[in-house]
Amino acid sequence: MEEIYQENVNLVYRFLLKNCRDPQLAEELTQETFLRAMDSIERYDYSCKIGVWLCQIAKHIYLQYLAKRGKEMPSGDIPLEWMPGENTEGKGIEDQLIKKYELLDVLKDMQNLPEQMREVIYLRTMADLSFKEIGEILGKSENWARVTFYRGKERLLKGREGT
Repeated sequence: MEEIYQENVNLVYRFLLKNCRDPQLAEELTQETFLRAMDSIERYDYSCKIGVWLCQIAKHIYLQYLAKRGKEMPSGDIPLEWMPGENTEGKGIEDQLIKKYELLDVLKDMQNLPEQMREVIYLRTMADLSFKEIGEILGKSENWARVTFYRGKERLLKGREGT
């Protein structure tokens, strides 16, 4: 289980952080996810990647958390330093700031997308999941995830052209 934890903890954490937007809560829910996974590892049937299975558990834990609190979404933004793929080493401060402001603009634009479209884009770009994995997590087909991502990307691009 330690190896499974080491290989998947960042994926589960990023998935939860994307949803709850609270690093401390994401950390707590990540730990709960792995505790529940340990208790039910014998039910894992290898029909999907272990990371997908763990994200499904995390999704249920987060939904239970919301239900207990009257389905209120926690407030807070995803801090830029948590964004994966940001390698700022060797870049000028001006380039770093421009990139962060552009990213912030894209994240703001994404808030105008329908929820599932936004979720597909987050899972694809920030959690680096395949369309098949995204479909499995959201209970949809791989093709649905692919089409939803494409349509969301097109909406974002059209919105950027208008500015």
